[in-house]
Amino acid sequence: MAISKVDFSSAKEMAPYLEQPKAMYVGAPGKTGYLFMGFELDKSGKSIMRDLDRRSPIIVQQELYFDEEMPEMPCVYILSAGGPNIDGDRYEQNITVRKDAFAFVSTGAATKLSEMKYNYSGLKQEFVLEDHAYLEFLPEPLIPCRHTRFISDTKLVIAPTATLFYSEVFMGGRKHYGDGELFEYDILSVCCHGERPDGEQLFREKFIIDPNKYSPRNLGVMHNYDVFANVIVMTPKEHADKIYEQITPFIDNDKQIAAGITYLPNQSGLLFKVLGMEPGPVKKVIRDFCSKVRLQVKGKPVPAEFPWR
Repeated sequence: MAISKVDFSSAKEMAPYLEQPKAMYVGAPGKTGYLFMGFELDKSGKSIMRDLDRRSPIIVQQELYFDEEMPEMPCVYILSAGGPNIDGDRYEQNITVRKDAFAFVSTGAATKLSEMKYNYSGLKQEFVLEDHAYLEFLPEPLIPCRHTRFISDTKLVIAPTATLFYSEVFMGGRKHYGDGELFEYDILSVCCHGERPDGEQLFREKFIIDPNKYSPRNLGVMHNYDVFANVIVMTPKEHADKIYEQITPFIDNDKQIAAGITYLPNQSGLLFKVLGMEPGPVKKVIRDFCSKVRLQVKGKPVPAEFPWR
């Protein structure tokens, strides 16, 4: 597969962070991770990872089949040999699920974003789901350290009959490190946009968090919460309506967690958001929501998470 250049220099919010790192330059070997995974049905009708292409520091080995509720589901974990994302790192991830195939993808651990002095860390992703394909993408949280600069762009190309469960969990920082770090990063810029295979634009969501300009602690942003999760479910309208009916937005002041749901534009699916204090309870709310989605689309629930995760 062709590897494109991951470049966000045209993004206005990253303009202050374009200096070349003094050590390893942008694009140096080991600083440009690449991944392509392609899932499809084999001749027997089994969903498999047919294609795999990767570049260090990203590591993917093979699909596993351990989902007790859906043992035919190939499960893949994305790992990194490079430790945290550092100054000048660039990553590209592409996942394709072909007609009628299905898969579960996660990460082996949280994504840590180290302190940066000169440049930024960038990630481009593209998810392509063909007719009646199904994908669950539930990575571990992203943890930005003090003075982190991070930007991501995620393109979701989904056939009208396919279903994608895409989630992201953002920590406010290393809250249990030393005296605690919360919202001490320089900038966090995250964009997700969906479209049909014919190019029809469905939606675009982008948020930029710059704690030095506008405090996330303000009412209406994060306020007293430390963890934020964003979940996009692209699915046919008949599924979206039935899933929506099962979800009750809530604010639990005792457990310090809240969640809400709305429809995506152009009848393309649902948008689900969670706020909390710690990643564990937030991840559980996401997983329970994913179970409702899978029950609606596949007729089977999501099993309980492994205790060590």
